[in-house]
Amino acid sequence: MEQFNFNKELSGKIALVTGGTKGAGKAIAERLLQAGTTVIITARKEPENENKNLYFISADLSKAEGTKKVVTEVLEKYGKLDILINNLGGSETQGGGFAVLTDADWETSLQTNLLAPVRLDRGFLPQMIKRKSGVIIHIASIQARLPLFDSTLPYASAKAGLLNYSKSLSNEVSPKGVRVLTVSPGWINTSSSKAMMERIAESSNTSIEQAIQSVMDGLGGIPFRRPAQPEEIAELVGFLVSPRANYLTGTEYVIDGGTIPTI
Repeated sequence: MEQFNFNKELSGKIALVTGGTKGAGKAIAERLLQAGTTVIITARKEPENENKNLYFISADLSKAEGTKKVVTEVLEKYGKLDILINNLGGSETQGGGFAVLTDADWETSLQTNLLAPVRLDRGFLPQMIKRKSGVIIHIASIQARLPLFDSTLPYASAKAGLLNYSKSLSNEVSPKGVRVLTVSPGWINTSSSKAMMERIAESSNTSIEQAIQSVMDGLGGIPFRRPAQPEEIAELVGFLVSPRANYLTGTEYVIDGGTIPTI
């Protein structure tokens, strides 16, 4: 069996991590960098603490022109892309269930959480297929299977669509040499999750602690008794894009501390 250098096992590879300036995206970018990858990150705003080893592209991927900008710039500068981590995602909709959500709320969630990765995949797949090599990771969420209707209905629906799309795409492109996988985290301890708790507390006129408890109750509890750290998500992704995972494709990997109660 071929031996791999785990420290620099991705040397010579070019990777793009969307939403790579904070949270899990930042941790994934740094993990790939440690493996010897040239890493490009995207976000609407520049990172607060710039890492000069990461190439940053400012873009709003919820819009078609944003994804086109990223695809064009990456391919013109590097000539290829080996690894695409569709990490961008999130929910900015208010709590309160279906009645308070507008068409704009739904459209924003679908553009960010589903159509952004669809467009990026479409932009980068042709050169991967031509070289018969590449890995695409879609970062979904356990809410695709365990939705919280009171707070993140459009987000959960978009992630469910992403899960189905990812499997379908894998069936199409895996025979052509491109692996496609889904990672579905549970609750991650990030600034975005903290902001979501604040929105829930405000909309329900409760405290932050009560908002956290309401989400915990909605999830049915976390057997591990804490949210995931971004670095724990990054370590799984680092393995999945590596040569050690060469036979893995078309599969969803749940990393949730045991939250989902079913097998």
